[in-house]
Amino acid sequence: MSLDHRLAPEHEELRRTVEEFAHEVIAPKIGDLYERHEFPYEIVREMGRMGLFGLPFPEEYGGMGGDYLALGIALEELARVDSSVAITLEAGVSLGAMPIFQFGTEEQKREWLPRLCSGEMLGAFGLTEPEAGSDAGGTKTTAVRDEASGEWVINGSKCFITNSGTDITGLVTVTAVTGRTPEGKPLISSIIVPSGTPGFTVAPGYSKVGWNASDTRELSFDDVRVPLANLLGEQGRGYAQFLRILDEGRIAISALATGLAQGCVDESVKYAKERHAFGRPIGANQAIQFKIADMEMRAHMARVGWRDAASRLVQGEPFKKEAALAKLYSSTVAVDNAREATQIHGGYGFMNEYPVARMWRDSKILEIGEGTSEVQRMLIARELGLPR
Repeated sequence: MSLDHRLAPEHEELRRTVEEFAHEVIAPKIGDLYERHEFPYEIVREMGRMGLFGLPFPEEYGGMGGDYLALGIALEELARVDSSVAITLEAGVSLGAMPIFQFGTEEQKREWLPRLCSGEMLGAFGLTEPEAGSDAGGTKTTAVRDEASGEWVINGSKCFITNSGTDITGLVTVTAVTGRTPEGKPLISSIIVPSGTPGFTVAPGYSKVGWNASDTRELSFDDVRVPLANLLGEQGRGYAQFLRILDEGRIAISALATGLAQGCVDESVKYAKERHAFGRPIGANQAIQFKIADMEMRAHMARVGWRDAASRLVQGEPFKKEAALAKLYSSTVAVDNAREATQIHGGYGFMNEYPVARMWRDSKILEIGEGTSEVQRMLIARELGLPR
């Protein structure tokens, strides 16, 4: 009996469709949007019409009835061309809609998911704080029950939140301390805060090194009041819920990182054939050939890693370690490939008109977002049973 790791026909059809969309629709427009730090609204609308935001959700909520493997395939193909667009999809699905699908009440699902799945609305995930990044359990934002009004009163701030300030952002799911255990440990809960709620302020977009066509903001909450019914899942279980969400999100980020790594190969092969030096294409030089061969090896193995983790998730098997392995490796090789691709392009690799310059700038955050490389190593060590 042999194992076949090739994609099923429906997944291969999805891959080809997104590949075509990325090259024909995104590639001609994204450089200008990136330079102007402009959110790609029309591209996002087209992605919504294609059903990409609904890929892993059931049809009853407006989704496509697919799975996390399908989402990863789409993310990889998008990131081969541009990571700003890819992270907009990843955050909108994994962090915006997935918490509501997994932990929301039926009423919450019916209210929010159809618009999130269609791309008409984006959701955001308010976890990170100025003093609680990797230590997400150190949340300082609070939510106090006001029984008289039947509302939560939220105070605090969040930072580095993707998709939180666009014209189509509809909600941010916020983690907040809602009580204490008898031992004094914080009970962290998740609460849906609709955009435009009084006291909820969205700061101007950050000036970032990369992902310049994506939306990233700091958020503040000053006596923000939302109904008690906006609690997502059980009170006090918000931290545990989002650990699960982050485990899944690492697979998505790994797929995105793999796409960036493969995009660096694509651009380097093309350039090595076209660029001539000393009377022949630079791709005829063994030094360049070996660089590109190593880049292809890294991208291929990163793909094996994220697809393995996604397959385990889809089949209901444990996947925490595999997701951490995939995220750690793929983000590392994305940085490696981006550096090598820039070197192959020489001075042109330092010019923003070439995609590899954008890929170089976009790669570093992949070793930081949704769990730093150090956090991934901690998770892997724990899963191996090493002492804590």
